[in-house]
Amino acid sequence: MRLEAHLARREANHRPLTPLYFLARAVTGFPQRKAVAWRDRTLSYGEFGSLVAAMADHLRQNGVGPGDVVSVMSGNRPEMLAAHYAVPMVGAVLNSINTRLDAATVRYILDHSESRLVIADPASFALASAAAREAGVPVFRLVDPMAPAVDDLDLFSTDAALPRDLAAAITDEWQPICLNYTSGTTGTPKGVVYHHRGAYLNAIGNVLALGLGVGTRYLWILPMFHCNGWCHTWAVTAAGGLHVCLDRVDPAEIFAAIERYAITHMACAPVVLYMLLNNPARASRDPARRVTVATGGASPTSALILEMDALGFDLIHLYGLTESFGPVTMRGLSEAEAERPVSERATLLARQGSRHLTANQVLIADVDGNETPWDGETVGEILLSGNTLMAGYYRDADATVAAFAAGRFHTGDLAVRHPDGDIEIRDRSKDVIISGGENISSLEIESVLHQHPGVLMAAVVAAPDDKWGEIPVAFIEPRSDQPLSPEDLKAFCRERLAGFKLPRRFLFRELPKTATGKIQKFVLRDIARDGEEP
Repeated sequence: MRLEAHLARREANHRPLTPLYFLARAVTGFPQRKAVAWRDRTLSYGEFGSLVAAMADHLRQNGVGPGDVVSVMSGNRPEMLAAHYAVPMVGAVLNSINTRLDAATVRYILDHSESRLVIADPASFALASAAAREAGVPVFRLVDPMAPAVDDLDLFSTDAALPRDLAAAITDEWQPICLNYTSGTTGTPKGVVYHHRGAYLNAIGNVLALGLGVGTRYLWILPMFHCNGWCHTWAVTAAGGLHVCLDRVDPAEIFAAIERYAITHMACAPVVLYMLLNNPARASRDPARRVTVATGGASPTSALILEMDALGFDLIHLYGLTESFGPVTMRGLSEAEAERPVSERATLLARQGSRHLTANQVLIADVDGNETPWDGETVGEILLSGNTLMAGYYRDADATVAAFAAGRFHTGDLAVRHPDGDIEIRDRSKDVIISGGENISSLEIESVLHQHPGVLMAAVVAAPDDKWGEIPVAFIEPRSDQPLSPEDLKAFCRERLAGFKLPRRFLFRELPKTATGKIQKFVLRDIARDGEEP
């Protein structure tokens, strides 16, 4: 077929893909439908649109325009959800900051991202304002409904209207929509740039993969600052479902919300599932009302699957990275598989599965880039290619080029592929510990430990943990002339690291090394896994 000039794309038949269209459809197509529930407040899609418009007006009034970075540090509340629409609506870039980070890291993010302003909820305001003050960035405190203050940013009481074209500022679907920071393999966070195209496609993929629809009532346990809630901030709106916001993880509140709102879907780290199982409020759960739970990080155990099933929860195991807009692959159970013994179900759900419809192509390859056999035994690296990959790392061209070497994104995760196509991760080539859904850099912890005068050498590895998935364990080779105790090191680390990054165990020994002096971490992993004391 000839490529004739009159067949070129036109303004009438080509618009940049952007998640803003999901909200535009909702506010015009079903403005009275319930959109957001939080505490004792419920907003329709029309009212949520007004909240988005109020935030957009606030941003413009404070000089935010196309290309500017807006940082938000907040739990799961309506304004945090609104920021996923208001910030890109003015052509700006949303930078959602992990509320569990320490002040030094937040300061680094604000500096590196060149943030224009910060919006923080009351719980995060003290930390955010301290970091923002050092970075020279203005900060605004969201209203506390229980104790409003004069200077609070109260977007609920502002009467604002959305423009007719929410996507007017989006001239290219490759425009950045978000900037998310991840610890990666070093202690210095990398800024992962998301584009509108990838956000749109991954959101649609999640709608299809998780079966979201008009009747969806999604409980926000997963933090919206984690890969923009795995793109569910946009996916639930695309489906026309109800966002039920919880701004803290409390098992009793989770169970209460599930019953109150007849929740159909939720997502969380495995540690939250264990919290639910160990809380007395589980007695209020009606298992006849099934809830689909998406989880990732640690593989579900037989005991977890059995107990969650008895409580009426159906698990889906997801795999992805910050660089891939969250989920890339998923593993659920077919109707036939759901009838199998729990041990067999656990084996299947431990796998990372296969990609969902709009996600990246997934290749398991050897060191030469050749696809490995689908035999469930040959290990290779997971390589990705497709539309739901980051544009690159902000202000880090070298790391971007390295990540996309040879035309694919290198995850650093080592896996096998089973004959049925299922992917199963066997190891991680990166020194990242995934604990309770948080990425922890072992190198960052080692760097802190090496600052202690009593430490000669330190190595940090992951140890499996039933509750957290993985925990950091520190192996210390002390200096012979200085006394050292676990308590000393724990106090030292607590002053320099966020709480979730603290090693759970400190083991003292001469570190095993290769002939060239490299620490043999595989030996230490075996010790940490088996619980052997050196």
